[in-house]
Amino acid sequence: MTIKLQPLVFGITLALAAGAVQAQDNIFKGGAIFYQTHDKTTGIRGFGIPPGADASVGDAWTLLFTYERMFRPDFGIELVLGLPPKIEAKGSGTTAFLGDNILSAKNIAPTLLFNYHFGAPSDTWRPYVGIGVNYTIFSDIKSKLASKVQMSDSVGIAGQIGLDYHYDKNWGAFASIGAAKVKTDLIAVESTVLTTTIDFRPVTYAFGVSYRF
Repeated sequence: MTIKLQPLVFGITLALAAGAVQAQDNIFKGGAIFYQTHDKTTGIRGFGIPPGADASVGDAWTLLFTYERMFRPDFGIELVLGLPPKIEAKGSGTTAFLGDNILSAKNIAPTLLFNYHFGAPSDTWRPYVGIGVNYTIFSDIKSKLASKVQMSDSVGIAGQIGLDYHYDKNWGAFASIGAAKVKTDLIAVESTVLTTTIDFRPVTYAFGVSYRF
């Protein structure tokens, strides 16, 4: 995974260095984000597991922080971060009787977006669209089905549409809707080995305040 990310990191470094001289704005945003999953799995597989065993992943709220460097009045590169939300799953199918919280994990998901802003910087309302890449790492993984659980990292395309509202030269508000490709292979080991692949297919809804300088 590290080798695959090296060209991306190198490219980001060059872009930020080149844009430092000509950047016109720095934009910080903070607010809340709702992480809504539309998960699809391959089912829970393993010796002794009944056919139709599955799990359903829930939604989560968390705090959002972003930084965007504007390279031109209409183009910027944005780094999206946030407090890692806790994602929980419940049993479904033939394992529905297991109830809630058969699996929980926190996902650390930095996302890099290349944004195009419509209109002029002086406009009160300014829509934007962005596309980029999401890198998700799962941590603090726990399951009542097994003592040892692993979830692979995920790298996938991400996108967003949003709207900025400028109160004045510096302060404003924003709202956005985003989506990303987040997929992980899960292995749980106890008296047997359980496996599944989870495609989270998240849609995010974010809002908050912004500061430009």
